[in-house]
Amino acid sequence: MPNRMTDQEMANEIWYWYLNGGNSAGFPTFLRLQMTALSGAFRLLPGKPRCIQCNAPLSGFGAAVVKPFGYGASVLTPKLCNSCEKVIFSAEGGAEVELTLLFADIRGSTSMAEQQGALEYRNFIQRFYKATSGTLIEHNALVNRLAGDQAIGLFVPRFAGANHAAVALQAAADILRLTGHADPQGPWAPVGIGVHTDTAYVGVVGSKGGVNEIAVLGNAANLTARLSSAAAAGELLVSEQAAALANLPREGLERRSLSLKGISKPVPVRVVTLAAPAPGMSGTIASDTKP
Repeated sequence: MPNRMTDQEMANEIWYWYLNGGNSAGFPTFLRLQMTALSGAFRLLPGKPRCIQCNAPLSGFGAAVVKPFGYGASVLTPKLCNSCEKVIFSAEGGAEVELTLLFADIRGSTSMAEQQGALEYRNFIQRFYKATSGTLIEHNALVNRLAGDQAIGLFVPRFAGANHAAVALQAAADILRLTGHADPQGPWAPVGIGVHTDTAYVGVVGSKGGVNEIAVLGNAANLTARLSSAAAAGELLVSEQAAALANLPREGLERRSLSLKGISKPVPVRVVTLAAPAPGMSGTIASDTKP
């Protein structure tokens, strides 16, 4: 007789399903049957988009029908409903997954806060949060955190697809564009971005009945944070791992070797900036070439 899964093992299987997709052999049978039944019922209702797992309609007439039953869009991604999101947050586990991380930091935010009034600075930060979170969600990232002067997006295979690095780079380019880095008068928010692809542990931290949030643990998160801190305003620093997965050209991009705090070895990166707008090419990524 096979050994019964522990609660922790079950939670970890749920997280593996959530991040990678598909139904693993260890995915709880009761949840599989529940999702199958819900999917069949929700398929009878019109509406797009739909929850990627249970098929609940998230807009239109179908969404209005299921709303009284507590179904709505997830705050993490538009591809999931809040009911499936609750399943994830109630499972206090996690899984190792290859993903691409994007950290976007405002440069000089401390000086801005000192020079501006509290309300003015709040409005500035709110504008930054809306621009970054909207872009991350549009590109199927999980919005991991909006805190202080920083926004963090997680691009996992389940939502961003197999080439999640390329999706993350396009999201980074859009963030630079939306914060004004292609404008002749300069950006309204000077932002530096780091993008890195690696394996990390992604899961929920918190307490039963308390406030839970998604955490990314491991060297991948530390390295990405250091990259974003090292990026100048308007710069996107891309690790070699992310560059390889996204098929960035080997030539034409400036290369740097960075000594980053807390990282034992120098980190090679590609330096990317937003191109000055050209006919038909507004918002494209272009190289920051050496002089």
